[in-house]
Amino acid sequence: MPLIPEEPQIHESAQGPRATPASGRTAPTPRPVPGPRPAAPPRPGRPGPLRPAPPVQRTPHDVAVAKPGVPGPAAPATAATPAPASASAAPQIQLIPASAAGALDAAEEAVDLLLESGRAPGEVLVITTGEHHPWAAHELSFGEAAYWAQHDAGDDVFYADATVVSRAASRPVVVVAVNGGSAAAAAEALPLAHARAGALLIVCGDPQQINSVLGAGV
Repeated sequence: MPLIPEEPQIHESAQGPRATPASGRTAPTPRPVPGPRPAAPPRPGRPGPLRPAPPVQRTPHDVAVAKPGVPGPAAPATAATPAPASASAAPQIQLIPASAAGALDAAEEAVDLLLESGRAPGEVLVITTGEHHPWAAHELSFGEAAYWAQHDAGDDVFYADATVVSRAASRPVVVVAVNGGSAAAAAEALPLAHARAGALLIVCGDPQQINSVLGAGV
């Protein structure tokens, strides 16, 4: 009797999933997926991202010319522009009661408050009717040319005597210290100081004297 070759037996251990892929190479170990990366810069020789085309400059021939009798395109509506403030608007006046001896100290405190509130030093002019402010006396010791050069620079508080108020330029804030001098000198200085104050006039001194002068001279 001829021998029939036996069929190969399939063992259960060989029926599971294969440990190696069909190609016979070991499967690579999975790696973590990185997060989003920034766009890579263009390589040399490769075009980068496209940029928007520049605006087309129109020539006068491209602009439509309105013909007589034919209405052109309506202009876009614009918001109404407020009228500019009057240049001659009177400045606000503040009175700080003080004696002749304390008027200069009151003026110094007013200047400090102005600077702390945001006023630039070059916006303030201080006028004295009696003795010179110590700063003015010190600067005048170097000569009037150097003294007035600082006034013209306009980058710091300027102190002037009432006799030279007419030479001083206008500033947004003028502070007057009625710290002595004749009544005529104060009566002449206060109206001039008022005329040079763009927004605010502060007067430190005797309220009765100041009101009588400003009431008549302003």
